[in-house]
Amino acid sequence: MMTSRSRKQRETTIPPAVVRAFRLQTKGDAAGAERLYLEVLETDPREFHALHQLGLIHRERGDHDRALACMEAAVRANRTSTEALSNLGLLLHDLGRHREAIETFNRAVMIDRNNAAAIFNRGNSLLALDRLEEALASFDRALAIEPGHVDALYNRGNALRELRRHDAALESYRKALALRPDYADVRLNEALTLLRLGDLAEGFRGYEWRWMRPDVAALQRPFAQPLWLGQAPLRDRTILLHAEQGFGDTIQFVRYAGLVARRGANVVLEVQPALAALMAGLPGVSAVVGRGEPLPPFDLHCPLLSLPLAFATDLATIPADVPYLTAPCDRVAKWRDRLPRDERPQVGIAWAGSASYRLDAGRSLSLGRLAPLWSDPDIRWVSIQREPRAADAAILAVHPEILHVGAGLEDFADTAAVISMLDAVVAIDTSVAHLAGAMGKPVFIMLPYSPDFRWMLDCDDSPWYPTARLIRQDRRGDWDGVVARVHRELNAAASHRPV
Repeated sequence: MMTSRSRKQRETTIPPAVVRAFRLQTKGDAAGAERLYLEVLETDPREFHALHQLGLIHRERGDHDRALACMEAAVRANRTSTEALSNLGLLLHDLGRHREAIETFNRAVMIDRNNAAAIFNRGNSLLALDRLEEALASFDRALAIEPGHVDALYNRGNALRELRRHDAALESYRKALALRPDYADVRLNEALTLLRLGDLAEGFRGYEWRWMRPDVAALQRPFAQPLWLGQAPLRDRTILLHAEQGFGDTIQFVRYAGLVARRGANVVLEVQPALAALMAGLPGVSAVVGRGEPLPPFDLHCPLLSLPLAFATDLATIPADVPYLTAPCDRVAKWRDRLPRDERPQVGIAWAGSASYRLDAGRSLSLGRLAPLWSDPDIRWVSIQREPRAADAAILAVHPEILHVGAGLEDFADTAAVISMLDAVVAIDTSVAHLAGAMGKPVFIMLPYSPDFRWMLDCDDSPWYPTARLIRQDRRGDWDGVVARVHRELNAAASHRPV
């Protein structure tokens, strides 16, 4: 008579078919391994190892739904497996279900309080929820268990940077780099921290590490012509300056085109198509090409965000002569009669950036949050938000006192034409703020507590945009205080406006 195995025996004994499948998996034959795991599960649907490994295969393929189903079944089959719990937590994190991920990592830590991996991953989910102090505590705990945990040092630095503890963040990054000098993410975030602190020379040198990150490397152009970073002579040579990231980046750093031209170069500028008409009149540029159009012959090239390095830019040498962008005359004529004038100051407003930007939640607002501004009857508000989100569109539909022109803006030349007819602009950190600054228009830029590197820290002006006024959060998430200060400053400016 055969006796049944205990639960512990069932959990620890690995069926031979699973062993064979695992060998295939480690050799890279995921499809063959999957077939064997599925055969095992036909016989025993609760076989832990098959469920767990199948979940890993699905996660590797990006099939998160199937991976989640397998990993949840694996945890039900073996509730004490910290490995399965950790992998389930990682899947939940991937899906943006960070609170559930934290609960799952906590279950793993309750089983093994020295599980550095689960503690570190919990820190990542806490970081994603902006629970910075808790994330920092998790990273510190992981490092107490495993002092050489490079990723914990890196993410610890990120948490410290968001808490504006910059010296401690740099120390953490440098400890990570001592262990892994070629860690591109750490190098890049160290550089961004230095730029935020105003060390532009060292920061822009380190910023070249961005090309080692897969997401930025995908933007790199495989030109046969040499990269120019300031050393080679330019006289009588043609150089291609090309956009690489967002609209705001292009608007900010295209200011260097004139400096390149002054070195004797023939400058060809390639930008996003939506910027091409606006950039056509840029001084020093002989040709503007929309990305995707055929390029003329050229001898050298430089990405726009490498130009500060090429010119050894520091705080004293930022080229900040504004305006360096102006609205095309035909676009101004197009919009002249669409913006009715009265005695009130006209102020443009843009409150949200691209939702696909990974840090958008920290910079974008809802239109309703700005009600203290647009409810002011002494100012005529002009919405230059191109694609309002559904809730904001609903507000615009019932508040005709906000003149919404965003739907009619075909490109940035249109936006520039509208801005040229306004008295001021209020914007979050998005391309509209850069455009207003580049045009020399008074612009109030609403910034989060932990801002992008270009706005630096603890100043209300910008060395990049002399007409900008930076209105910063005093506390994380305090947009109400920012809006109140913008309102006060607008009213003060309006009181000094010529009649």
